[in-house]
Amino acid sequence: MLERLNEAMEYIESHLGERIEVADLARTATTSEYHFRRMFSALAGVPLAEYIRRRRMTVAGAEVLGHPDRTLLEVAVRYGYDTGEGFARAFRAVHGIGPGEARRTGAVLRSQQRLTFRLVVEGSSAMNYRLVEKGEFRVVGRRARVPLIHEGPNPAIAEFIRSIGREELERIAALSGQEPAGLVGVSDQLDPSRAEGTELDYYHGVVTGPVPSDEGAEEGLDSLPVPAGTWAVFTNDGEFPQALQYLWRDVFTQWFPSNPYASRPGPEILSVRLYEEGRRAAAELWIPVERAERPEREPGR
Repeated sequence: MLERLNEAMEYIESHLGERIEVADLARTATTSEYHFRRMFSALAGVPLAEYIRRRRMTVAGAEVLGHPDRTLLEVAVRYGYDTGEGFARAFRAVHGIGPGEARRTGAVLRSQQRLTFRLVVEGSSAMNYRLVEKGEFRVVGRRARVPLIHEGPNPAIAEFIRSIGREELERIAALSGQEPAGLVGVSDQLDPSRAEGTELDYYHGVVTGPVPSDEGAEEGLDSLPVPAGTWAVFTNDGEFPQALQYLWRDVFTQWFPSNPYASRPGPEILSVRLYEEGRRAAAELWIPVERAERPEREPGR
């Protein structure tokens, strides 16, 4: 998998002057567009589109300073911009200064280094997981649109849960009818970039059957239908909330590259049991997955 990802990085480098389609990168890495975006942002720590923009402006910046014989419009066209204005905006967003001023003053520019993915063998711990084939179901509860936070508590989610009220939480909990049991946190409609600050739909609710058994009991609640499929279920135990956030990271940076599965579109479900006055948590994370097709390599490659 890492070898294929590095081939995708080479593809980016050889097409910086052109429009780069995620479909072409995913095809090079022999995975889906959805999984490629997820894998890249988890491994690189930066959204794919942002990395491409930084690399493009890094190389363009070298030409702006190193080739005074080329006009700025020539450089802009060389890197896929039809107008000098669009190029200048992108250049300033990365370097904090316009290309014309950078050339006149010999300014210090920012450089996004090329990414190469390597396997680091740590071997100190194993990830506990199981695979579950699950039929169609629903998530029922309360929903809010919240920002994505990579590390530390998410104040928007905490405030949303506090706003629900004990009686309504008990009413929602009573609707639990499938695994994972009890109240769960569900993340859906995440931005493909997974960039911090982008928004997602967060459900605080329960997993139940595909058809309401008592529609009156669900009055006023939000419902999310989820199709049948395969789920990878991961468990961990540690400091809250850091251990949970590290679990998400480890799934995409360690488990997926080592196993013949890819993520597929769908909600991610987190079941948490807090203890030691909320300082620690035992967690179970459900990620929708599918078997990854690994085509045979061409002879000589």
